[in-house]
Formats: sequence, C-alpha cells, structure tokens
Amino acid sequence: MFFKKKEDISQRENFVKITALLIHAAKIDEHYSVEEEEIIKKTLTKLGVENSQFKNILKDAKKIEENSNQILLFTKEVKNMSDEKKIQIIEALWQIIYSNKEADMYETSLMRRLGGLLYIDSKTMGAIKDKIKKEFA
Repeated sequence: MFFKKKEDISQRENFVKITALLIHAAKIDEHYSVEEEEIIKKTLTKLGVENSQFKNILKDAKKIEENSNQILLFTKEVKNMSDEKKIQIIEALWQIIYSNKEADMYETSLMRRLGGLLYIDSKTMGAIKDKIKKEFA
C-alpha cells in the first residue's frame, strides 16, 4: 500500500509539471484563454488524469509556472514519456498556440526549444505543427 501511495504522488507531480508546461505555452503570448484551458484539460484527460483531480492539478501547476523561470523543470517528465504521449503533448502545445489562429515569435521560439529538449526532430515537429495549423485554419 505504501508504494502505491508514493507512486500516486509521483504521478500527480508529473501531471502538475506537464500542466505547468502547457500553461507556460498558453501564457507566453500574454493571452491565457478559456479555450486554451479546455485544450489543457482534454490533454490531461487523454494522459489519464481524472476529472476530480483536474482543478487541484491546474491550481498547483499555475503556482509552479508563475514561480519558475525555466522550462527544464517541466520538460524532464515529458522527455521520459513514450513517443506516443510526447506527440500528444506536442500536439496540445501547438493546439494551444493556434487556438487564437496564429503563432507569434515567442511561441515558435518556445516550440523550437521544446523540440530540442524533448528529442523531437524538426521534421516531426513541422509535420505536427502543419497538422494542427490546418485544424485551426
């Protein structure tokens, strides 16, 4: 039982950090919207977060994101995920960026940095970007 609880806490912390990364992307253009928060919620649901946990994870993630000046803290957990889950997160990041129909230079710079930090090659990153951009066009 002890190990299960410790595992649950560790998984929750991972979700908080992933959420902080998504929030960071949403806030980088200084327009954090309800639509962006919905994308975050859908992404977390796909990753296995229960609806009952979402509000507290979001609150903790916002606090961490506000008090951090580095994205490295947030990317560590994503880097260790399966390729499928990494792609889900990258897609969510692009969805957040294109939810307002355009990407500014800060958002594209962030995604270039994340591609390198998460070991996603530029061809894959470009294909995901184009796919999401078309969805929001």
